[in-house]
Amino acid sequence: MTAQTLTPDLLHKIDAYWRAANYLSVGQIYLMDNPLLRQPLQRQHIKPRLLGHWGTTPGLNFVYVHLNRIISEREVELLYVTGPGHGGPGILANVYLEGTYSEVYPDISPDADGMKKLFRQFSFPGGVPSHVAPETPGSIHEGGELGYSLSHAYGAVFDNPDLIACCVIGDGEAETGPLATSWHSNKFLDPVRDGAVLPILHLNGYKIAGPTVLARIPRDELTDLLRGYGYEPHFVAGSDPLAMHRTMAETLDRVFTEISRVQQEARTAGRFTRRPRWPMIVLESPKGWTGPKEVDGKPIEGTFRAHQVPIAEMDGEEHIRLLEAWMKSYRPEELFEKSGALKAELAALAPKGPGVWPFGRGFRRVGAGRMRALGVRQRPGSATRS
Repeated sequence: MTAQTLTPDLLHKIDAYWRAANYLSVGQIYLMDNPLLRQPLQRQHIKPRLLGHWGTTPGLNFVYVHLNRIISEREVELLYVTGPGHGGPGILANVYLEGTYSEVYPDISPDADGMKKLFRQFSFPGGVPSHVAPETPGSIHEGGELGYSLSHAYGAVFDNPDLIACCVIGDGEAETGPLATSWHSNKFLDPVRDGAVLPILHLNGYKIAGPTVLARIPRDELTDLLRGYGYEPHFVAGSDPLAMHRTMAETLDRVFTEISRVQQEARTAGRFTRRPRWPMIVLESPKGWTGPKEVDGKPIEGTFRAHQVPIAEMDGEEHIRLLEAWMKSYRPEELFEKSGALKAELAALAPKGPGVWPFGRGFRRVGAGRMRALGVRQRPGSATRS
């Protein structure tokens, strides 16, 4: 399916699913009660201490929902590695939306009560960390210590010819030594007996307290740099959600077709004589995309101030109303049933199958799977690493 065949109905469902993931991500950072905002938001509904990272999260959610489509349509075995592991609320939101989290943790049920528990446990005493952690279903990469995502992605596909690892690399993370070295791992990739890696460089412009280097150089210079590493970059850039959804869908179709072509040619010949130039994606979106534009007269979206908690002080009525407006901008009444469950037409976007969760070490045979948080999404009968 290309952008031309991405029907208006599917386009709007993808956008709605993304809004649901963003809504759940904000709720985890801020709320401990009133998860669906069916009462006017009050201070007692908000956590006394706020801890989390919003800035990278909407971009991670954006990639996740588009990979859902790729897996469902192309039946690929896919590993999603997120370098910005501090985007934990997004990964947890998506694992919850697809049903995996409730399978592993039945008390976090797919309804309003489970949503409340999901929100309350995040960065809360006795709960779960703000980063992707071992408790996150499918996690193999924590991401708090930046720089190792791409090497983990390549390590996962060596001698694993059916696997494609999609690795999101933060532009702040890209400034670390380990990540800068990892770009060269493609020199060791054999398309005959190994899988493939699809790097997605997420250029949102800022790290925790300032701009990033790769977001401040001209596009032609960045293109030359990435081509020098051995990749063919494809750019998805903008801030308008529907336009970005169309471009991302078209780009993913193009790069997955190219990966398939490279592998098919090499495997038909039984060898390869020239190292291919593997595709990659550069995703340019605002830091804290869809979040508050301004708080207390200071710009937030598209700046370093969106990195962690955009509205940090919640004792004033003005900030409470701002948070409420932000969360309602995702239109939760269009996304969730009265019970709190994700609406069926949106839940249908996630890959389906009778999954057997692979606890323990090594590989186990599992049924058709969903996107596992930093784990493997499987075809029926495929293997995954826990």
